[in-house]
Amino acid sequence: MNKHQHHSNNDVLGAPLGWSQAQLPCSALPITRTECDGIPAVVSYWKPSQNELAILAGGGSIALWVIGSTMPPVMLAVDPA
Repeated sequence: MNKHQHHSNNDVLGAPLGWSQAQLPCSALPITRTECDGIPAVVSYWKPSQNELAILAGGGSIALWVIGSTMPPVMLAVDPA
């Protein structure tokens, strides 16, 4: 998946403090700070590559990875073009 700039983006996240770029590179991520039912939320936008679209069309899955030992509350959604 490729992150991309969305018209609603209003901030950018960098790597967390103390992050080891040598161990696992972490580049800047454009985000939209917003709310979901009154709860603060952060949204990033991603587009699958042509190869990933073919895998999805063939029944493949989207895997959400979170670095660490637990999973914070997350949500995946489709955003129209």
